[in-house]
Amino acid sequence: MHIVLFEPEIPPNTGSIARLCAATLTPLHLIEPLGFEIDDKHLKRAGLDYWEFVDLRVHRSWEAFLAENRDNNLLYFSKRANRSYTQARFQENDYLVFGPETRGLPQGWLEANEDRAYCIPMMGKGVRSLNLSNAVSIVLYEGLRQLRKA
Repeated sequence: MHIVLFEPEIPPNTGSIARLCAATLTPLHLIEPLGFEIDDKHLKRAGLDYWEFVDLRVHRSWEAFLAENRDNNLLYFSKRANRSYTQARFQENDYLVFGPETRGLPQGWLEANEDRAYCIPMMGKGVRSLNLSNAVSIVLYEGLRQLRKA
């Protein structure tokens, strides 16, 4: 599987996700523009000394990413999707796409890909969203569990 972060904004979240990717041997795709510099000290701190173990791929735009990955199976994750991530049937080469922390994925993407859009259910009233690094961890490990890798 692959993790795709569309226009991530918060360095510590991306650093934590990079650390997760290093631990699970999962490639990490960052789609520009980023809300930070790739050498940001907070980004490096959150990823600790694991950056050398991350298969990091930076794409200059969503269009550039799609030009290289159009034929891959993209799965979209958003609090605005209607189906639980537990309903997804993960495959080895899925690309798990997450949006920026403050706005999530574009609504049009979710509508155009309703059959491939999933959420993480939240039971707490007044809770707007989960932390991005937590959401990526939940989904990735469910995928690995289904593939019998975790």
